[in-house]
Amino acid sequence: ACSVFSQRSCEECLKNVSCLWCYINNTCIDYPVRSILPPSSLCSLSNARWGVCWMNFEALIIAIAVVAGLILVSIAACCCYCCYCRKRSRSGPDEEEEELARKREERRLQSLQR
Repeated sequence: ACSVFSQRSCEECLKNVSCLWCYINNTCIDYPVRSILPPSSLCSLSNARWGVCWMNFEALIIAIAVVAGLILVSIAACCCYCCYCRKRSRSGPDEEEEELARKREERRLQSLQR
C-alpha cells in the first residue's frame, strides 16, 4: 500500500522498494512491475524517483546503461587482448624452435663436411 505515503515525503515513500515517487503531484505509487519502465501516463520518467530521491528515473536508466556499456567494452577489450597475447606467445616459441633447428642442421652439415 504505497498510496499511504502520498503527500508525505519522497524518503518515506522510497523506504519501501516496491514504491515509486512522482514529484508532479507528490504521490507514492506502487511500482508497475509488469512493465519494466513506468508508463508516462502514470508519471513521466524525469519526475519519477525510485530507489533514491536525488536521482530521477531517466538519469538512473542512463547511468545504468553507461556502466553496463563500460563493463561490456572492458570485457571485450580484455578478451581481444588475451587472444592477441595468446597468439603471440604461441608464435614466439615456434620461431625460436625453427631457429634452433636451423642452427643444428648447419652444425651437422659443417661436421659432415669436415
